[in-house]
Amino acid sequence: MASPITRRRAICIMAAAAGLPLLDLRGRAEGAVAAVTWRGRALGAPATLILNLESQADAAGLVDRVVAEVARLERVFSLYQRDSALAELNRTGAIAAPPPDLVNLLEASRDFWETTGGAFDPSVQPLWTLYAEHFAAGDADPAGPPEAAKRRALSRVGFDKLEFNRDRVVFARPGMALTLNGIAQGYITDRIVGLLKDAGIANSLVSMGETRAIGSQHDGRPWRVGLATREDASTPDSVLNLVNRAVATSSPDGFRFDDSGRFGHILDPLSGRAPRLRRRVSVVAPTATAADAFSTAFSLMGSSAVRIACEHHSELTVDMISTSGAHERFGRAA
Repeated sequence: MASPITRRRAICIMAAAAGLPLLDLRGRAEGAVAAVTWRGRALGAPATLILNLESQADAAGLVDRVVAEVARLERVFSLYQRDSALAELNRTGAIAAPPPDLVNLLEASRDFWETTGGAFDPSVQPLWTLYAEHFAAGDADPAGPPEAAKRRALSRVGFDKLEFNRDRVVFARPGMALTLNGIAQGYITDRIVGLLKDAGIANSLVSMGETRAIGSQHDGRPWRVGLATREDASTPDSVLNLVNRAVATSSPDGFRFDDSGRFGHILDPLSGRAPRLRRRVSVVAPTATAADAFSTAFSLMGSSAVRIACEHHSELTVDMISTSGAHERFGRAA
């Protein structure tokens, strides 16, 4: 199996966080001041928080609270921590007294599943497992898993086969499993934004796998975020201005099952295939949760369907690059 890229989606951030001046496109800061910086990971994605407060002790204490909150949410949403709520659900098929954050995110997922006609569907994990195991074999067919195997996996996919409320979460069929990697990083970003706002932070750029601006920069200019297909890109292909909005980016190259790169991680829950419609899909939305979910779904939807979705959700801006290199933009201020 091909070596995974370190994050599910790639986004090139061309600005710093609270109190720091804008970085230009060459990555040069204009007179940056001292700040407390935390760099870590949130659900496997690089996460960064830079705070510039008058009191360095206050900034350090706030970073400690952020780190604790990220760790707490990973114990809910992680696929790979054996003691996480999601891992227990996938292992046993049911959990009682689920964490409120899990139920909150499942409720949001249901809304996005309905809105996108099933294109966004966290129950796609059996398909992911199928592709991962297929390409892990030494003699793997480069054409991908056989159709019969895909049909069997698809029989265990469908958000309507999930039953949940505040008391329990239950799979309706054996062998089902969830992945929240298409929305949980956005949710974690929103939770951290809420924590910072409660602490009185009015100007910041938060990156916890997805990115959300709190207000504008300290001098009133919007935050500038560069978009790129790959995380290691030296320059962006688009630059967005953000004020009190979030952006998420999806790309099939965020993880590739095979060495040839034909099969990316964004799997269609309706067909079982791994289509490569676009190099990159970026969505700007009021929350990182919404931006995250829509960027995943729009990666699987045709341009006309994306345009219609934007007409029904006027708060969205979508910036996409097709596999042929064509640049499309829909929605707010498109």
